[in-house]
Amino acid sequence: MQNKSWMGKAFALALLPLAVSTVWAQSAPELTQEEKDKAKQIYFERCAGCHGVLRKGATGKNLEPHWAKTAADGTKTEGGTLRLGTERLEKIIAYGTEGGMVNYDDILTKEEINLMARYIQNTPDVPPEFSLKDMKDSWKLIVPVAERPKKQMNNINLKNVFAVTLRDAGKLALIDGDTHKIWKVLDTGYAVHISRLSASGRYVYTVGRDGLTTIIDMWYEEPKTVATVRLGSDARSVDTSKFKGYEDKYLIGGTYWPPQYSIMDGETLEPIKVVSTRGQTVDGEYHPEPRVASIVASHIKPEWVVNVKETGQIMLVDYTDIKNLKTTTIESAKFLHDGGWDASKRYFMVAANASNKVAAVDTKTGKLAALIDTAKIPHPGRGANFVHPQFGPVWTTGHLGADVISVISTASDEAKYAKHKGQNWKVVQELKMPGAGNLFVKTHPKSTHLWADAPMNPEREVAESVYVFDMGDLSKAPTRLDVAKDSGLPESKAIRRATHPEYNEAGNEVWISLWGGKTNQSAIVVYDDKTLKLKKVITDPSIVTPTGKFNVFNTMHDVY
Repeated sequence: MQNKSWMGKAFALALLPLAVSTVWAQSAPELTQEEKDKAKQIYFERCAGCHGVLRKGATGKNLEPHWAKTAADGTKTEGGTLRLGTERLEKIIAYGTEGGMVNYDDILTKEEINLMARYIQNTPDVPPEFSLKDMKDSWKLIVPVAERPKKQMNNINLKNVFAVTLRDAGKLALIDGDTHKIWKVLDTGYAVHISRLSASGRYVYTVGRDGLTTIIDMWYEEPKTVATVRLGSDARSVDTSKFKGYEDKYLIGGTYWPPQYSIMDGETLEPIKVVSTRGQTVDGEYHPEPRVASIVASHIKPEWVVNVKETGQIMLVDYTDIKNLKTTTIESAKFLHDGGWDASKRYFMVAANASNKVAAVDTKTGKLAALIDTAKIPHPGRGANFVHPQFGPVWTTGHLGADVISVISTASDEAKYAKHKGQNWKVVQELKMPGAGNLFVKTHPKSTHLWADAPMNPEREVAESVYVFDMGDLSKAPTRLDVAKDSGLPESKAIRRATHPEYNEAGNEVWISLWGGKTNQSAIVVYDDKTLKLKKVITDPSIVTPTGKFNVFNTMHDVY
């Protein structure tokens, strides 16, 4: 594929509001019912996550046919897809933008790009709601708890198993981290966003972007799905209750549509409660689609941290009494996305990526500790914790829209770090990357390296590589590892994006997904963390579009 970096810069400008004199379409292009149905599916699979079901924007731009907003000083700004027109929209979709949108000319056909350019000029359809009754109707208890194994029936080291999302296949691969062999591939929801683990490490919980949630029991000789439920039509997050006495009693799941979270039985997925997140933003405006982005379980209280994207509200949900639910709502900034714990597991760090900020939540006091300004569109995944040689304990995030890794000083109760208190909750260093488009950073308590990907960068060389920083000397440029070349797979016309570094239990290996197209061979590429040398390539016809990988031990204990 040709170099498109200049194209990304040019067409990023195309999404800016246009001058009043610009000529724009008077009416939306007509679509047949067949075209509408196909476009809806593509939009759900490829676009809704960033732009929203109602297309009001969040991480991505507002894609309504027409929108207008009035600033505090009375200045009115207008924009919309109708103003851009089909030809201009085709170019944006095809070539992407520097703001983190990838080029789709090697994902969609020319006909599909044209279809989507016409589709987003039409008024978006509002999907149906999804009630507690709908959840209960979708619930399937495949194996009751009493009929499941009473002990582990296999010899697999479950702590070092990796749950690997096979995005476009709608499947999950469980891979033995000790032998690097595929243990089992199971059907799940479409494009599993995350996998979470039970307190015991026995159950894997998955949630797909189509709202389907599953429990996989790893105590069988071969892993088996024992229950499923649908949370809605679009979902992103689940987590269990972790506090002592409540281990896996409940599971919480958050949906993008409808905007709500649901509470279920942790072992059976039987639906218990649905709570809407519609309401006021931190700016005091009503929003009809405040999507639940990330959810994590507190280690120090019987609470979940629920991050609501569009409103910028962070909810601490007390699960000790589900019938009489108590919630602390913390104002932060729009638009909340993903994040992780600091090293102490007291503070939750979450990206408000469209506001270019990171919010630090003190879960001990139930208050916002800080709002930290960062570079453009922070996207940490769960972030990465380490002790900086100069600044003490830090947490890091990469960015979709900037070519740096931000290193943020975090608070600590340890006396030896008291000297760093004055710099807490500030960006103390920016590590230079070869370009924007980072999705995930990762390290491990036993490692001296910080790993960063850049799969959303438009340059093939950058997107197909990962970059490794030496934490002993962060002034040095990172080491580039060409994951696509190291995989040994045949060259591909489409970019194969290297993404989501994940350590094994021991902290001496790093697994990278080489995310190819649905018709291209993909792979998991394993490196020795100490030497940065290739150790193993895991590939198979079943390894289709691998993305997130979740090591059982590290996910159970929030090691990153």
